Amino acid sequence: MSESPTLAQVLASLPEEERIILTLHYMRQMSPSEIALTLQVPERAVDAVISAGKARLSAVLGF
Repeated sequence: MSESPTLAQVLASLPEEERIILTLHYMRQMSPSEIALTLQVPERAVDAVISAGKARLSAVLGF
Protein backbone atom coordinates (compact mmCIF):
# COMPACT_ATOMS: atom_id res chain seq x y z
CA MET A 1 0.00 0.00 0.00
CA SER A 2 1.50 3.33 -1.04
CA GLU A 3 1.40 6.40 1.18
CA SER A 4 -0.38 9.56 0.11
CA PRO A 5 1.91 12.43 -0.83
CA THR A 6 2.37 15.26 1.63
CA LEU A 7 1.58 18.88 0.86
CA ALA A 8 5.31 19.61 0.72
CA GLN A 9 5.84 16.81 -1.82
CA VAL A 10 3.01 18.02 -4.02
CA LEU A 11 4.24 21.61 -3.88
CA ALA A 12 7.78 20.49 -4.69
CA SER A 13 6.52 18.76 -7.83
CA LEU A 14 4.90 21.91 -9.25
CA PRO A 15 6.51 24.34 -11.68
CA GLU A 16 8.41 27.07 -9.85
CA GLU A 17 5.95 29.92 -10.46
CA GLU A 18 2.98 27.85 -9.30
CA ARG A 19 4.87 26.59 -6.26
CA ILE A 20 5.84 30.14 -5.24
CA ILE A 21 2.33 31.54 -5.64
CA LEU A 22 0.66 28.66 -3.78
CA THR A 23 3.25 28.76 -1.00
CA LEU A 24 2.78 32.51 -0.54
CA HIS A 25 -0.99 32.13 -0.54
CA TYR A 26 -1.46 29.06 1.63
CA MET A 27 1.62 29.05 3.84
CA ARG A 28 2.27 32.78 4.21
CA GLN A 29 -1.44 33.66 3.97
CA MET A 30 -0.86 36.44 1.46
CA SER A 31 -3.78 37.76 -0.58
CA PRO A 32 -3.74 37.50 -4.38
CA SER A 33 -3.19 41.27 -4.62
CA GLU A 34 -0.21 41.10 -2.24
CA ILE A 35 1.28 38.23 -4.24
CA ALA A 36 0.75 40.08 -7.53
CA LEU A 37 2.45 43.17 -6.15
CA THR A 38 5.35 41.17 -4.69
CA LEU A 39 5.97 39.11 -7.83
CA GLN A 40 5.05 41.93 -10.23
CA VAL A 41 2.54 39.82 -12.13
CA PRO A 42 -1.12 40.51 -12.95
CA GLU A 43 -3.54 39.68 -10.15
CA ARG A 44 -5.65 37.71 -12.66
CA ALA A 45 -2.69 35.40 -13.21
CA VAL A 46 -2.29 34.88 -9.48
CA ASP A 47 -6.02 34.14 -9.13
CA ALA A 48 -5.82 31.60 -11.96
CA VAL A 49 -2.85 29.80 -10.39
CA ILE A 50 -4.53 29.69 -6.99
CA SER A 51 -7.76 28.35 -8.48
CA ALA A 52 -6.02 25.66 -10.52
CA GLY A 53 -3.68 24.86 -7.65
CA LYS A 54 -6.55 24.45 -5.22
CA ALA A 55 -8.19 21.93 -7.57
CA ARG A 56 -4.90 20.08 -8.09
CA LEU A 57 -4.09 19.93 -4.37
CA SER A 58 -7.62 18.78 -3.60
CA ALA A 59 -7.44 15.99 -6.18
CA VAL A 60 -3.99 14.78 -5.13
CA LEU A 61 -4.35 15.16 -1.37
CA GLY A 62 -8.05 14.32 -1.13
CA PHE A 63 -9.20 17.55 0.52
